[in-house]
Amino acid sequence: MLVYRRTTSTDKDFISLVGKLDKHLAKKNGENQEFYGQFNTLDAIKHVVLAYNGNMAVGCGAIKQYNPEVMEVKRMYTRAEYRGKGIALSVLNELEKWAVELGFSKCVLETDKDNAGAIHIYRKNGYLPIPNYGQYQGVAMSVCFEKAL
Repeated sequence: MLVYRRTTSTDKDFISLVGKLDKHLAKKNGENQEFYGQFNTLDAIKHVVLAYNGNMAVGCGAIKQYNPEVMEVKRMYTRAEYRGKGIALSVLNELEKWAVELGFSKCVLETDKDNAGAIHIYRKNGYLPIPNYGQYQGVAMSVCFEKAL
């Protein structure tokens, strides 16, 4: 049985999973990773959800304030051997609940347009495509989504 825990970006399990995510993205994005990496630092992230199978953190996600009404979903990752089990969707649901508790009315996010698995999860959870926002405007490899909470 999976357990979900709220924490911060200083949590060692979160940092470990983000390290795996960054290695995965560096391999996938190649020279473009430097561009994306600058927007994925942990210092602005205060709200993290970790998924545990026993004592092992198997998935994570985070939200950070984008503006006074909107949270941005960041750093979504599930260990490869745990994918396809609904963990990412559950982490996303926990993040959205937390955003509502904090008084936010919407979540936005960006992902790689070729990341079919992530796009499927976001669409399945009610996220709708929007024009690329902020730093992702004009970035051909990015696709952005939003969801009213």
